[in-house]
Amino acid sequence: MAGFNPIKAPEDAVVNQQQGPMQILNPNIDIDEEDVLYHIALSNRSHDLKDMFQDVKFVCFGGSPSRMKKFAEFMVKELRYKLVAGQSLCNIAHGSDRYVLYKVGPVLSVSHGMGIPSLSIIFHEILKLLFHAGSSDVMFFRIGTSGGLGVEPGTVVITEEAVDGILRPYMEVATLGMMLQYPAVLDQNVLKELVASSTPDDHFQTIRGKTMCTYDFYEGQGRLDGAFCDYKKSDKMAFLKRIYERGVKNIEMESLCFAAYCHRAGIKSAVICVTLLDRLQGDQIATPHDIMEEWQSRPQIIVARYIKSKLGII
Repeated sequence: MAGFNPIKAPEDAVVNQQQGPMQILNPNIDIDEEDVLYHIALSNRSHDLKDMFQDVKFVCFGGSPSRMKKFAEFMVKELRYKLVAGQSLCNIAHGSDRYVLYKVGPVLSVSHGMGIPSLSIIFHEILKLLFHAGSSDVMFFRIGTSGGLGVEPGTVVITEEAVDGILRPYMEVATLGMMLQYPAVLDQNVLKELVASSTPDDHFQTIRGKTMCTYDFYEGQGRLDGAFCDYKKSDKMAFLKRIYERGVKNIEMESLCFAAYCHRAGIKSAVICVTLLDRLQGDQIATPHDIMEEWQSRPQIIVARYIKSKLGII
């Protein structure tokens, strides 16, 4: 269709890694006017964002609100953070029911919901939040869950490259009647540091590999147990084996957008996900809840270890 051929994003939309105060690539944002961050119930007029967030150095995104609350509570212990007497962690975005936002010293813990559209919304608003706050040298992490591919359930996969459902390493965004392509690039130095941070005392395996990001949980990931299925089991297995041979170690629904937006904004970033099952063995998750809870803490342990090392906390 005319006008919808994919084209590369404008050159000025891809920048080098940011140094110093956070910048955004939007000349329409006027700091002298109110900028409402609707989905987290904040604005640069109604709140003193500099006072609240200027010291932020690490932003950790995850899908589930309850999981990101648990991560914030975990970071209170890991950073030996002192809460005000008689107070508990507060969801700063409590004025909205879309996302949660917790702050533990220099660490933000943010829920992003499920899938690229939900992640995209909160990413825009967190980036603008840090811009208004004047935060500097901030790193972003996605910590979550995924379906594994040829790996033992419970394995942690650190993404070396995010690809879409047909193995393309970029995200397409329909903008003003055009399909723009943004490369999904992650920081390879951060990747190496995270992989190297695993220790013999870890009771789980940490590996690196490609991550496939899809726009759908069922047909997009080749499942046989959705409400619709127009292919056979043999078709599914051929697809999964083909992408496994191309280096894909896990499948989820956010890494492509996360990597593309971080690269576009010039932010150092990493995606760390635990696998909940091996898709070569089946489609449904039947692991007991308590084991799942322990597995979901594994990416948090790795990221907390990394943050502590950067802050000089032993």
